[in-house]
Amino acid sequence: MPATAHAWSREDVRRLIPVSERQLRSWEKQQFITPTGEFGFSDLLAIKTLVALRDSRISVAEIRRTLAAIRTRMSDVGNPLTEMKLYSDGRRIRVQFEGRRMDARTGQLLLDFDEAEISRLVSFPGQSRAERTNGAAAGPRAQNRRAEAEGWFERGLQLEQEGAPLEEVIKAYQQALAIDPASAGALVNLGTVYFNARAWREAERYYRDALEADPEYALAHFNLGNLFDEMGERAKALHHYQTALRINSSYADAHYNIALLYQCLNQPLKAVRHWKAYLRLDPGSNWAAIAKRELAKLRDSTIVPGAKSDSSG
Repeated sequence: MPATAHAWSREDVRRLIPVSERQLRSWEKQQFITPTGEFGFSDLLAIKTLVALRDSRISVAEIRRTLAAIRTRMSDVGNPLTEMKLYSDGRRIRVQFEGRRMDARTGQLLLDFDEAEISRLVSFPGQSRAERTNGAAAGPRAQNRRAEAEGWFERGLQLEQEGAPLEEVIKAYQQALAIDPASAGALVNLGTVYFNARAWREAERYYRDALEADPEYALAHFNLGNLFDEMGERAKALHHYQTALRINSSYADAHYNIALLYQCLNQPLKAVRHWKAYLRLDPGSNWAAIAKRELAKLRDSTIVPGAKSDSSG
């Protein structure tokens, strides 16, 4: 005779696991766990994993990207939070499954969904605003200074990809800024270091300094959008994503995040438009499968004819 499945109430879960009702509702809203009044054993496993990732300062956005990538690559995995071991090494999410270990952030061994982000990071923006204003006549000395700053910038990138201690990464980017204070790339990457550490104020300051150095730096606006999205300030997030699109109309990731935002704001027709734009720009990526699935769900759920032709937003 099979054992009777045990169920725990929400109060039981909060007593057994250090988690608040507010946190449970947030994870339900993010669709990490199913909204319910009672939880089974597998639900407890999922919540414990989420608590561990939260305590390791892994952002909600990174958890969401990781789960989506696993589901896309491994269709036989229904719930990665219960069927796989997800854990943090202090900076990144790692996955253990059937004896294999995978770096979910960089895609080593299996999950290579973060390549687009890495490719954006390795581009050092051109001249600083001051150099553009002064023109090419700045001379060899300025060019040497810029080359030295770029060297420190690339050193910071290398340290990040090697998983070096954060203080070493920060020191490299700060050295680039000491040589060239208007190095927008170093400013943005420092902002992202603090963003991943959930130090919102410092992250915002560096992103805004990057825009001061280069007002047309689309990545800085995109990252500010991610920051405000993570903080729950959706109107500000939408503004910066849309600004990134104004600067670069082919910014596929901005379309992707705007589509997700519009779905959260219950504006499905606008979400449809941006999902379609994303798929036109990036049809072959790992994320395209997720976009197609979300687009199909919206088309199935909306009762408004002509959703495909909506042009607002």
